[in-house]
Amino acid sequence: MIGIDLFSGAGGMSLGAEMAGLKTKLAVDFNASAFATYAYNHPDTFVLQADVQGLLNISVPYDRRDIVVFGGPPCQGFSTSNQRTRSAENEKNWLYRSFINFVKRIKPGWVVFENVRGILETEGGIFADQVEADIRALGYETTKGVLNAADFGVPQVRSRFFLIGRFEAEAPSLPEAPGIPRVTVGEALADLPILENGASVSRLPYRTAAVSAYAKLMRQGAIEALNNLVSRNSDYVISRYPFIPQGGNWADIPEEMMTNYLDRTRCHTGIYRRLRSDAPSVVIGNFRKNMLIHPHQNRGLSVREAARLQSFPDNFEFKGSIGLQQQQVGNAVPPLLAKRIFATVLEAHNGYASETIAA
Repeated sequence: MIGIDLFSGAGGMSLGAEMAGLKTKLAVDFNASAFATYAYNHPDTFVLQADVQGLLNISVPYDRRDIVVFGGPPCQGFSTSNQRTRSAENEKNWLYRSFINFVKRIKPGWVVFENVRGILETEGGIFADQVEADIRALGYETTKGVLNAADFGVPQVRSRFFLIGRFEAEAPSLPEAPGIPRVTVGEALADLPILENGASVSRLPYRTAAVSAYAKLMRQGAIEALNNLVSRNSDYVISRYPFIPQGGNWADIPEEMMTNYLDRTRCHTGIYRRLRSDAPSVVIGNFRKNMLIHPHQNRGLSVREAARLQSFPDNFEFKGSIGLQQQQVGNAVPPLLAKRIFATVLEAHNGYASETIAA
């Protein structure tokens, strides 16, 4: 089987597909920095910086029954943190139509659509219902649901919506959580370098030997960590961090130190959140804007630390400015979660093929 990754971003889904044994032959994204990161880390994939809607005349020289078209249109319009433009009026919420039109043109054997959990909540879930209806109208049987990355070995509580479509055949159920212990922030980050506010040296040696099975999995034999970049926060912001315990947030900061907020009670719970070392991370989204804090050090998270919490291996190098790297990490699908989705597709496809041959 081969994959086609639409709205690929940095390539979290493609990496998960590769971990499961599926090679992505074509990836498409309009964002220049995401394109650069994807192209660098997937040298064997044909990568296009283009609008998906403009690819409807593309020719794919493979048996369509062996193709998986996958991806998730930009999800900011569905995000639960976006209450201002989270509605049908947000044009970004209709970008999924480009995905549907591509599927209609290629008619692959399989479709995997992913997005944030908020797609089930925006406008009463009409977008999720419409995506499924459109895919089913093209001849696909579907299954759908929400999976939490923390249940699949990712050290982060992050829920994503997935829909699997199979052309003219029953689609497999979404994978069940394997029941393994959750990986904690401490297990994920303990061996990474000690950094300062505004750290700007990308390549650094590890602080210690890998202290957990998860760290060993992420290192894959690497001798140094990449993307050890930390946003430089102002002194008055850094002065607030010591007041925040693990698991705490802005509410732990003395009121007299928050006078630049007109009404600090309107801050959401993710602002100034210090991660707990004994539990999975909260969602790694816009972690710079939210000012997520390292569990032990009084600074924000580095790009590599956030990538570890997303389950990107340490040899995966993000390109662009620090802000663009942070954006790529925060927008990505955790590769270990994507791996389980594609393993489910491959198991079902190969089983079906074997039955066909035997018949």
